[in-house]
Amino acid sequence: GIIIVILSIMRYTLFLVSFLFISCGSVRVAYDYDSDSDFSSYKTYAFSKEQIENLEISDIDKKRILSSVENYLNSKGYNFSKNPDLIVSIDTKAKENVYINRYNNYDYMGWYYPYYGYGSTYKPFTKTVGLLYIDIVDSKTGKLIWQGSGSGSLSSNKLTRDQLISNFVSRVMESYPPTDN
Repeated sequence: GIIIVILSIMRYTLFLVSFLFISCGSVRVAYDYDSDSDFSSYKTYAFSKEQIENLEISDIDKKRILSSVENYLNSKGYNFSKNPDLIVSIDTKAKENVYINRYNNYDYMGWYYPYYGYGSTYKPFTKTVGLLYIDIVDSKTGKLIWQGSGSGSLSSNKLTRDQLISNFVSRVMESYPPTDN
């Protein structure tokens, strides 16, 4: 009986730790779309060459993002075309947030003065947050029909940069095409 209770507690604790780890590393996403557009009529896509050339990120990260968007759209049945129904435009930004950690120092000096020498040390650390914007435009009308954005951490101890960017793009794109259309 006691072993089962201990195992249940350990499993619950592991679940909580896993949930906290996953939620801390998640990507926050938002999207909007034109409800008048018939998304089922679109079959092909291309990237906005001018906009891609103006991205201020490394060529390697550009390739990672474009490849991830391409893989996602292909998995939804779209095909790349020189005469596309849709133009995909991408923009990125990165911002570095500075945080301050406070560490308490306890110098115990005898039984009656347990907080003697109490003080705090403050250590700054930075965390890079990536912002990704994806716009999808009807190539015939020039009208923006879908827009998605995401923000999240660009670092991980467990994932490669390829995996991080692929996951990031997938989270932003997961609401395309809108399902209530």
